Amino acid sequence: MKVLHLSTNDIFGGAARAAFRLHHGLLESGVDSRMFVQTKYSGDSSVIGSTTQTGRLTAKLKYLVDSMPAIISRCSRGVTFSPAVFPDRVTKYAATIAPDIIHLHWIAGGFMRIETLSQLSRPIVWTLHDMWPFTGGCHYSGECSRYTGSCGCCPELRSTIENDLSRRIWQRKAKAWRGAPITVIAPSSWMGGCAAASSLFSETDIKIIPNGIDTTLFQPSDRSIARKTLGLPLDRRLILFGAMSPTGDPRKGFQHLLPAIKDLANNGWGERAELLMYGEISSEKIPDFGMKVRSMGQVSDDTLVCLNIAADVMVAPSIQDNLPNTVMESMSCGTPVVAFKIGGMPDMIDHGESGWLACPFDHKDLAQGIVHVIDNVSRREEMGRHAREKIVREYTDNIVARRHIDLYEELME
Repeated sequence: MKVLHLSTNDIFGGAARAAFRLHHGLLESGVDSRMFVQTKYSGDSSVIGSTTQTGRLTAKLKYLVDSMPAIISRCSRGVTFSPAVFPDRVTKYAATIAPDIIHLHWIAGGFMRIETLSQLSRPIVWTLHDMWPFTGGCHYSGECSRYTGSCGCCPELRSTIENDLSRRIWQRKAKAWRGAPITVIAPSSWMGGCAAASSLFSETDIKIIPNGIDTTLFQPSDRSIARKTLGLPLDRRLILFGAMSPTGDPRKGFQHLLPAIKDLANNGWGERAELLMYGEISSEKIPDFGMKVRSMGQVSDDTLVCLNIAADVMVAPSIQDNLPNTVMESMSCGTPVVAFKIGGMPDMIDHGESGWLACPFDHKDLAQGIVHVIDNVSRREEMGRHAREKIVREYTDNIVARRHIDLYEELME
C-alpha cells in the first residue's frame, strides 16, 4: 500500500503536526507513506518539500497572492479566507509517486488549487482539520450556516451580495468535488456533523477518526523536575494556555480567559497561582490578569512536554474548535483540561472525570472549572490519571494509524 499525504506544511501548525504524526504512525505500521508539502520544516527524508529560504519566501508570496482577493474584499481584515486560485505542482508530483491513496490534509495557503482535486485519479481521503473544504472560503464559520446552502452574503467578507466571492468559491468547489472519489474523515463528532450538514459533503461518506499522538513522548513524569527544568515555581498552582497565536486569534478564546483568570485572582488565587502562556505572543498584548503571567514564547516539542507536565491545569477557552492538539497533548501528559463545551472538546474531555466542560461562554463557569481542578491535589491527580487513560485508550498514534489503514484497504478493494 502506497499513501501520499498532501499538506501545506509538515510540522508548522496544528493541522500540519497532526498530518505528520499520522504519516509517521503509518510508517511505523509498515505502510509506504510519503508526504508532499509546500514548505518543509522538518529534516524528515520521507517528506518532500522546499527547505530553502528562497522556497519559504516563495511560499509566503504565494500565500499572500492567493489571499489577495479576500484581503481586498474584506478591507484588510486578515488572510484566514482562502480562494485557492494559485497554480500548483500537486498533480505532476502525484503522477511520479503513483500512490494507491491520496490523503489530503490542510491544503490552503497557496499550496493546492481547488480545480486540482478533480485531476487526482486515485481514491481521495480528506481529513477535515477545519471547515474550509465545505465552505465558500472561510476556515471556521462562526455563527454562519450558509455553507449548508451555497454561501453568498458572507459575514466573514462583510458582504451583503449573494453572488460574492464566497459564492463563486463555493461554485468552483461544487464543480471540482462533483463525482470525485472522496471519503471524508472528521477528527471530531462535531466536525462530522458540520460536514454532513454542508451542501458540498451531504452525500459524501464521512468517517469519524481522531488525530493521534505519540503517547511515549507526551507522557506523565515528575512535576517538580519539569518545573525545575523550566525555572518555574514549586509552590504555586500553574495554569497553562497556548496556541499558535493565543492572544491574536479570537477563536482561541483569550477574551474569555482574561475575565476568568481575573475572577480567580479576585478570589484569593492572585498570589497562589500563575498563568503560563506559549505561542506567538507580543508582550504589549498581555493585560493585567491580577496574577503573574509568564510568556514562554514558541516552544519545541521537548519544552512543550515539560510545560504540560509542570502545569496543574490546561485551559482551552476556544469558541469554535475541532480536535485541538493542545488539549490532547496536555491530557496525554496527565494534565486535566478546562474548556467550553463546544466543538470537539466533549469528544476528548469527560466532564468532572478528566477535566471540566464549562457552559459556553460563561467565564465564571470556566473559572469554577479551574478551581475545581487546582483546589484539591488528590482530585487533580485522579483527573489527570483519567485524562491519560482516555488518550492512551483512544488517541495513541498506532491505534489511529490502524483505523486509517483499515479505511485505505476498504477503499482499495
